[in-house]
Amino acid sequence: MKLYCLSGHPTLPCNVLKFKSTTIMLDCGLDTTSALYYLPLPLVHSPRLSKLPGWVSKDGTVNLEKVSTCVTVFVILNHMRELLDLSTVDVILISNYHCMMALPYITEHTGFSGTVYATEPTFQIGRLLMEELVTFMERVPKAQSATCWKTKEIQRRMLPGPLKDAVDVWSWRTCYSMQEVNSALSRVQLVGYWQKVELFGAVQVTPLSSGYSLGSSNWIIQSHFEKVSYVSGSSLLTTHPQPMDQSSLKNSDVLILTGLTQIPTANPDGMLGEFCSNLAMTIRAGGNVLVPCYSSGVIYDLLECLYQFMDSANLGTTPFYFISPVANSSLEFSQIFAEWLCQNKQSKVYLPEPPFPHAELIQTNRLKHYTSIHGEFSSEFRQPCVVFTGHPSLRFGDVVHFLELWGKSSLNTIIFTEPDFSYLDALAPYQPLAMKCVYCPIDTRLNFHQVAKLLKEVQPLHVVCPEQYTQPPPAQSHRSDLMLELQPPPVAYRRCSVLGLPFRRRHERIQLLPELAKALVPSEIKPGISVATVSAVLQSKDNKHVLQVRVPTTRNAAPVKKRKRLLEEVPELLTPKPLLSGAIPLDAFLASLHKSGVTEVKVEETAGGHILHLQAEDALIQLEEDATHIVCDTNEPLRATLRDLVLRFLHKL
Repeated sequence: MKLYCLSGHPTLPCNVLKFKSTTIMLDCGLDTTSALYYLPLPLVHSPRLSKLPGWVSKDGTVNLEKVSTCVTVFVILNHMRELLDLSTVDVILISNYHCMMALPYITEHTGFSGTVYATEPTFQIGRLLMEELVTFMERVPKAQSATCWKTKEIQRRMLPGPLKDAVDVWSWRTCYSMQEVNSALSRVQLVGYWQKVELFGAVQVTPLSSGYSLGSSNWIIQSHFEKVSYVSGSSLLTTHPQPMDQSSLKNSDVLILTGLTQIPTANPDGMLGEFCSNLAMTIRAGGNVLVPCYSSGVIYDLLECLYQFMDSANLGTTPFYFISPVANSSLEFSQIFAEWLCQNKQSKVYLPEPPFPHAELIQTNRLKHYTSIHGEFSSEFRQPCVVFTGHPSLRFGDVVHFLELWGKSSLNTIIFTEPDFSYLDALAPYQPLAMKCVYCPIDTRLNFHQVAKLLKEVQPLHVVCPEQYTQPPPAQSHRSDLMLELQPPPVAYRRCSVLGLPFRRRHERIQLLPELAKALVPSEIKPGISVATVSAVLQSKDNKHVLQVRVPTTRNAAPVKKRKRLLEEVPELLTPKPLLSGAIPLDAFLASLHKSGVTEVKVEETAGGHILHLQAEDALIQLEEDATHIVCDTNEPLRATLRDLVLRFLHKL
């Protein structure tokens, strides 16, 4: 069993597990932090951004304006190194919609021909996030592209930081198209929680609720005798998804752990309270609040919190605007996936009531959603207000326009709730910025304390995790509580590493046909334990093994007469040798030797049994717990006699 790590980002994992002749990819997260290296993509012309000077190398050979199309077009880091041939991957298991964003790069560009398994909410919301990303990219097209800046010589000697230190720029790719997205999603097969899916007769995979987002899953990968648990992006907090299924993770041989919280020192409830108080303070002062966020996930909880908070703060007339190409679909999907919600929200559906309060906000016109800043939004927009829009990197999407529009006023506030990007790096191209900046990251995924408690309960034999989890954060090297401390220590992996997982398969299940079972004659060797010898042919097909009475005829089989003659020449093939069992008592065996005329016997005790030296006969007998050896080189009659004496004390099966 081997594990290939293709991603260096622990919360956006991409691993490949080879287990029982199957190759399984675990998630395909897309690391978009490389977008922070570039200038924003304004939706409308920005005089300030257009006047930024280009960078020219010292010798004048490279002008950054010449490669501005690469600098201002979103690119991604291609995780798929030459670690293994991705066309050999049989299936892809998706844990949540954030971890499927790189799917088109795999299905459309690597020769992958397998199946992708995901729950319906993961599939539908993942489609929305991909569609939003493609829309953000395609609505600001560039006429030219440039690649010469990717050469190592130019990158290292001539480009400024952080591009100078960027890793593997040669493998960066432009954003996929909607056609590629649709083609990739056509490979997805929908599954439900606790639904067992058999892979080629070798293993079964089962999704379990992880409690993190709508439809998010942990996966159980098991054969008849081995069990691997994949825990990625899980939460024990009570939010809108179904609670995490912990009991099914017990008795795992290996537990692969990824997707822990990125901000272990921040309490989600405390951050939510800080978010509300800063928002209220800004609105009361007559300013606007900008919340850069994804179009699904935490935004549902933010809207629910504000639904209750704004009335109590006497700010019930403040309008909320949700701007995204997929805003309407996202809000609707959250209301129709009732079976994937927690019990409290499920019960509302049967009243009937909408499970999320943002339905009432929409009905009362307190929450309005738009596809972009153009069209109806321009005529209906009023201030002060709260705007939820993307992208959290601040490099593309409608958020770029609002930063240009509101950034010069200190009355306005931008509140960061997504922890995926450094807010200081995200704000860098907009400096100097007058508007207030508040960092309230909300990450409900497991922290190290919760993980330690979880692992103590489920007790896996081995834990495999990213290297980052086995040591404190670099900025807080004294915080030993911000790392995994387990016994035995976890097996750590890093990007582009290959691990041999620390256990081997020792057993295999074999089916015994009824007609063969009837012919068996069991013999009891111990109280309650019986064994029987069997002479049969093992047939293996589609990873299933069957013991058959006789060899099935095939084209390449020998003719019947030839096979019969062969068996007559080798009678051992017809009559299998009996199996011997039992123990040889030393005193009784010495007495039998004495009766047979062997009197001079020297007994030597060993760690595994006894060695008997027959001095007059120049022979040796080694008695062990599971074997007996007779060494008698020159006297064949004596060897046969000693053999018969040994067989008297053993049972033949």
